[in-house]
Amino acid sequence: MRVEDALRLAEEAGLDLVEVAPDARPPVAKLMDYGKFKYEAAQKARDARRNQANTVLKEIRFRLKIDDHDYATKKGHVERFLSGGDKVKVMIMFRGREQSRPEMGIRLLQRLADDVAEQATVESQPRQDGRNMVMVLAPTRKKSDAKNEQRKRREAERAAKRDRKAERSAKESRSKADEAELA
Repeated sequence: MRVEDALRLAEEAGLDLVEVAPDARPPVAKLMDYGKFKYEAAQKARDARRNQANTVLKEIRFRLKIDDHDYATKKGHVERFLSGGDKVKVMIMFRGREQSRPEMGIRLLQRLADDVAEQATVESQPRQDGRNMVMVLAPTRKKSDAKNEQRKRREAERAAKRDRKAERSAKESRSKADEAELA
């Protein structure tokens, strides 16, 4: 088809003539609404950026002799990191004679892995690394899912706050109207 005919067809349809493959023989062109095309492409790119999430490797350190409350606190931090969609590197530091008891470190790491089993999977099993023992936990859900859920929760909280504020202002205006009526 000649270029003039294609331009006339585009003009009649109220669309743009867009060259799709200029290097092809003959060149390929398409009739489309170019503004709409650019807008939709920008929307797709924005959504892709929003859903893209960088998983961070968070690190938490334990000592072999740890009290139950301290363990619970550290476990809470691990759970918070995992619910945020981040990987967690759990490290046990051995000092002195503790280095001769690596099985106790494995037992402590296994206990932690069992406690957070519904939120995480063990990505790398416990391994001795000099004076430290290291294990990596990966979250079961993706970081983008966690971010979307957090965004929805924040929007719901804002909506609830707006509703309470509107209700409060309506109540105040009713009370002012009642006062004016009595006066």
